[in-house]
Amino acid sequence: MNCVDWEVNVLKIPIKLTMFTEVTATSRHYVDRLFDPDPQKVLQGVIDMKNAVIGNNKQKANLIVLGAVPRLLYLLQQSSSSAELRTECAVVLGSLAMGTENNIKSLVDCHIIPALLQGLLCPDLVFIEACLRCLRTVFISPVTPVQLLYTDPTVIPHLMSLLSRSQRTQEYITQIFSHCCKVIYTPIRHNMMTTSLFLHSLNIAVLVDGELLSQVFVRMMQRDKPIEMQLTAAKCLTYMCRAGAIRTDDNCIVLKLDHDLKHAHELRQAAFKLYASLGSNDEDIRKKITETENMMDRIVSGLSESSIKVRLAAVRCLHSLSRSVQQLRTSFHDHAVWKPLMKLLQNAPDEVLVMASSTLCNLLLEFSPSKEPILESGVIELLCSLTQSDSPALRVNGIWALMNMAFQADQKVKVEIMRALGTEQLFRLLSDPDANVLMKTLGLLRNLLSTRPHIDQIMSSHGKQIMQAVTLILEGEHSIEVKEQTLCILANIADGNTAKELIMTNDDMLQKVKYYMGHSNVKLQLAATFCISNLVWNEEDGSQERQDKLREMGFVDILHKLTQASDPNLCDR
Repeated sequence: MNCVDWEVNVLKIPIKLTMFTEVTATSRHYVDRLFDPDPQKVLQGVIDMKNAVIGNNKQKANLIVLGAVPRLLYLLQQSSSSAELRTECAVVLGSLAMGTENNIKSLVDCHIIPALLQGLLCPDLVFIEACLRCLRTVFISPVTPVQLLYTDPTVIPHLMSLLSRSQRTQEYITQIFSHCCKVIYTPIRHNMMTTSLFLHSLNIAVLVDGELLSQVFVRMMQRDKPIEMQLTAAKCLTYMCRAGAIRTDDNCIVLKLDHDLKHAHELRQAAFKLYASLGSNDEDIRKKITETENMMDRIVSGLSESSIKVRLAAVRCLHSLSRSVQQLRTSFHDHAVWKPLMKLLQNAPDEVLVMASSTLCNLLLEFSPSKEPILESGVIELLCSLTQSDSPALRVNGIWALMNMAFQADQKVKVEIMRALGTEQLFRLLSDPDANVLMKTLGLLRNLLSTRPHIDQIMSSHGKQIMQAVTLILEGEHSIEVKEQTLCILANIADGNTAKELIMTNDDMLQKVKYYMGHSNVKLQLAATFCISNLVWNEEDGSQERQDKLREMGFVDILHKLTQASDPNLCDR
């Protein structure tokens, strides 16, 4: 078999080589056409090349390797080239720049930036826009040295003079400035000289058609401008402010933001709500939110805002992000989100408490690294107090968090939960009128009664009350889901070494189990049969006596009937 596989692989190799040869030959044909003596054929060749490289990174790489870039730059810079040819060359270069980072490096090494900057001196607006679009693509790449933009002190003033030429020139130039300002804004000492050079270049161009540079950017933020332009202009102002090129109290900025500053709380609230909605059902979006610079810090700081509405929106955002297993393991742990969340739970209005406690439920899942420090902070008492709230939502969240905490927990934690909650409160919750509270309480009890030593210890202390509660639920008017969960608890008790005797000595309980084995609902039949399976397990002491008693009570007959059931799981059980 291995020999056959190897032979097939060998046969594929020439095919792959042939395909590569064809692609290279095609690429060579595009490059050769750039050297045709007929200008019209050269133009058509550039247009065909433009169409060939769109969305084709492999073709882009081939053309770069075959030397297309130097020839395109030559044609772009020749005064004898037509305006259309020069523009098409700039478009193709821009398309090549949209490939990989290696493509960008190759373009920069071929001195594309000086050539494009020189092209900006041409009066043709369409050509200028094509050059700017290509420059924008090159400069937003992390591999492009931004110093290349301002080594010549005349470049920045000329770029500023082009701002008024068209909407596109404004968009491309502000995007270039935005990225270059962002890159140089860094606390690292060795970049201080670079920052100084760039700010000096900006100061040279302080006036643009009689307007200060900051005023130009503010004007670009007007509502009638394209959204992309508004955002980019705002970024430019932000980075210039951080770098010290403009003051934070500059009049034009303060006047522009005056309305926004008065409504800062509403804006923060809206932003948090938006992020909460965006991340509610999409893992990729949650990842993008948490990876945004300083975003987690902003959300965490929102938990201590003076405005209740902002706090509520911030915790709602956290709750949305906490649905991600990945974020619980990384961002939530790295930023110790549980600390401000616990502080918020100490004193907050009910609407905030509901959302905060719901978030805490997720932080207490078994895979969350925050679970351990939360446990050590004394959260059990707090959660038990929530179960006594008049609000059904808070009672649900309190018991839900305890349920998550008890899952696969140490015996010490389980005992502490039982002590803090108290049997009286536990049984009040088991008779709660809210179905969600009842289901989560049963879930807590099921998690507490897991692993035999834990089952036996808890049942030795609270067995009588638990069996009484189980009886009341099985006899009551409850949903299938509630009764299924209750029978699963009974099956866990039946798995204990000594706890199972509480069932075996209770004939009334055994009759109830027998009844549910014959129920019309398969889920209830399965849960009841699982209980009997645990009681009669052959490898345990006293199994023969238990089997004899159940045989006398007629369990064998009903088990025979279940072997004929249509559900395969029920037959196997």
